[in-house]
Amino acid sequence: MKKVRIIGVPEHFNLPWHMAIEESAFKERGIDLEWTDIPEGTGKMCQMLADEETDLAIILTEGIVKSITEGNTTKIVQQYISSPLLWGIHVAADSNYSKISDLKGTEAAISRFGSGSHLMAFVQAQNEGWDTNNLQFEVINNLDGAVNALTEKQADYFMWERFTTKPLVDNGTFRRIDDCPTPWPCFVIAATDKFITENGNLLQHIIEVINMYTSEFKSIPSIDNTLANTYEQKIEDIKEWLSITRWSQSELDEKTLNKIQETLLNLNLIKTKVSPEGILYKK
Repeated sequence: MKKVRIIGVPEHFNLPWHMAIEESAFKERGIDLEWTDIPEGTGKMCQMLADEETDLAIILTEGIVKSITEGNTTKIVQQYISSPLLWGIHVAADSNYSKISDLKGTEAAISRFGSGSHLMAFVQAQNEGWDTNNLQFEVINNLDGAVNALTEKQADYFMWERFTTKPLVDNGTFRRIDDCPTPWPCFVIAATDKFITENGNLLQHIIEVINMYTSEFKSIPSIDNTLANTYEQKIEDIKEWLSITRWSQSELDEKTLNKIQETLLNLNLIKTKVSPEGILYKK
């Protein structure tokens, strides 16, 4: 049995992995897939990939692209979620801010630099025509840190996946004033170069298993109830989320990769573009 380490956020997107692990789908192929939740998100996962503290990651596309351009010896294996991520833009429930324009010049809470919450703040600012050089950030590590920062007025707004934060909107902790979707497929499967080199065949088995699970995921009886119960979400929110979310079994195409790199370059978030061969894993 070959042990393989994999990391991802503790969110509803990743239930197919947990189901496959629980049903011994990987063990049937001689793989002991060890999942670790990383609540800090993409910035932390990029660091873990770079430091070879994990073999695989389910990670935000823009975050890992940026990290690879900075020297992270990792490749994108394929898309995982092909639909955009809907980033909710949140303020404290008692905040005086009521619309996006109110947030110009204020401070954004981010999990860490290089994270999705950091990068998407730039995309959001560009959408509004703001000067991205004037953006201000407060590092809060995770969702609990964001609750503290907004409640204690240490930061003014926080961008996080809309449905993950919905319970905090429902209970009166946050108020969501708008959404900002990613302009590209949101999650990819990434693997370290070392793992790819040493375990190419094993990687193919892992991809075959998860693609089988994701292709059938939405048709599982009562999957909406399972998701709602597992992630403590309202069933109507889960139904809405399922309706706009698409799992993928395809590689990330070079045109999309170019768009991501061009956007990051224009926002001065990366210094240079890397060739597709330097970012995408080719079988």
